[in-house]
Amino acid sequence: MDVLVVVDMQNDFVSGSLGTKEAFDIVPHVVGRVVEGLNRGETILFTRDTHSPDYQNTQEGRRLPVPHCIRGSEGWEIIPQLQEYAAHPIDKPTFGSTDLGALLRARDEDLRRQGKPGVEKVTLIGVCTDICVLSNALLIKAFLPEAEIVVEAACCAGVTPQSHETALSAMAACQITVLRS
Repeated sequence: MDVLVVVDMQNDFVSGSLGTKEAFDIVPHVVGRVVEGLNRGETILFTRDTHSPDYQNTQEGRRLPVPHCIRGSEGWEIIPQLQEYAAHPIDKPTFGSTDLGALLRARDEDLRRQGKPGVEKVTLIGVCTDICVLSNALLIKAFLPEAEIVVEAACCAGVTPQSHETALSAMAACQITVLRS
């Protein structure tokens, strides 16, 4: 089974309080990759950064004092171009989602019990390369050490272009396949 994970393609990261030109620019590539994944028969999963109104009282909020992705707000929503594909996003209160890792491991084990190949490849796209994409790629690698973990650089954007590149290098060093274009 091949899985495509779309990380945090939410209004606040594309056009809202933490939006960047780079995040805005990858939107057509991400939409195209999701459609391509559906046509290939990949399982598509979305994550959604999710904070409560007391975000600024959390450790993350004290270090990044920009309220964003507050549950129920417009900024929390998946961008309009992807909403039709993201029926049940996995809400995550922090950078990486252990729920996502556990879900993927459970699917892998279930498939193997049925005598089928398990989760063979997990591809990640989305934002921010240097925070949530990196965190989730490493978590998935820990939950599924034998699966190929892939990050498609052209469908990711970091906080800055430099931190995007730094994160891609770090993931490559951790045996994550980084596809460049």
